[in-house]
Amino acid sequence: MNKKPINVAIIGLGFGAEFIPIYQRHPHAHMYAICQRNEENLNKIGDTFGIEKRYRDYDELLKDEEVDAVHINTPIPNHAEQSLKALRAGKHVACTVPMATTVEECRQLVEAAEETGLTYMMMETVVYAREFLFMKELYEKGELGKIQFLKASHQQDMDGWPDYWPGLPPMHYATHCVGPVLGLTRSEAEYVSCFGSGTIRESLHRHYHSPFAVESAHIKFRDSDLSAHVYRSLFDTARQYRESFEVYGSKKAVEWPLIEGRPLVLHTAKRPEPEIAEEVECPDYAHLLPASIQRFTTGGVYDEDENQHLSFTQGAGHGGSHPHLVHEFISALVEGRQPFPNVRQSANITAVGILAHESAMKGGEIIRLPEFTWSS
Repeated sequence: MNKKPINVAIIGLGFGAEFIPIYQRHPHAHMYAICQRNEENLNKIGDTFGIEKRYRDYDELLKDEEVDAVHINTPIPNHAEQSLKALRAGKHVACTVPMATTVEECRQLVEAAEETGLTYMMMETVVYAREFLFMKELYEKGELGKIQFLKASHQQDMDGWPDYWPGLPPMHYATHCVGPVLGLTRSEAEYVSCFGSGTIRESLHRHYHSPFAVESAHIKFRDSDLSAHVYRSLFDTARQYRESFEVYGSKKAVEWPLIEGRPLVLHTAKRPEPEIAEEVECPDYAHLLPASIQRFTTGGVYDEDENQHLSFTQGAGHGGSHPHLVHEFISALVEGRQPFPNVRQSANITAVGILAHESAMKGGEIIRLPEFTWSS
């Protein structure tokens, strides 16, 4: 076990700043450096958190031999390129979702991580959110019985978001719904079929040549009798923000509330009597973390209204997942093991969404996941 604190550099300080105090308080991490092109904001964040090492140029940061790992929180189009640069510079990588925007980029990242022997982890929030951890606990205790089906959704209104967002195909950023359905049983997708439904306004079509308002996919699990249904919408579809995950077992099932803030619904089989349905308050799982970072499951940098980052507030605080993500990444490095999701699991989760959109554009054609996204 590596006892030396892991020197972490965070790249991207919008949403990324949320993780700074967590790394600062993690017993095996050292919040070593930050990087952002905007010098004013870079210095503001650096001064606020007392971080001396500051970089405006990512390539210069990667030359710093003291950096052990980078945590990338930049816009989606930069993820693959910046992750590849970091791996090739000898740095471990934690990267916000999605891993990449093409299947080819996913392949390059798998190859780079395996050739260098370095660690890559996609920081998917949903698989460390308290709701997921609750269902995972039920599953691991055998209370769900045999898993029969899984379902998830991610619906969000992206109107007004800048840069690459207008017209983005719904499934191109599907990790928040693909991650949990595969993650509960640590499964991998074998193939996917997806249908597009409805039409977004024509002014949005030109960006990605994608017309669909909603994309709805079925995922066939590898070496399993399971399949899952996931669906996404981003524009011109009336729906409160929702990142839902539901699991149906032979003994119990858990369903997501229709309205944000309501409790989960637990269904219990009482054969031969009818099933019992009850609302259940999801517990917090801070006890799984080191004491020094437990408070971050319910609070963080963006506690004040003027500091609220839109992806954080729309995501309902990401289910208290941030300290769990940090702990999994750092623990994997310290213990010399693979994190979840590792590089191949991250590629499988990400490629499902990319190929689902391709399937939708081909009228629902079945498309297989490439073998490099499988663990064995």
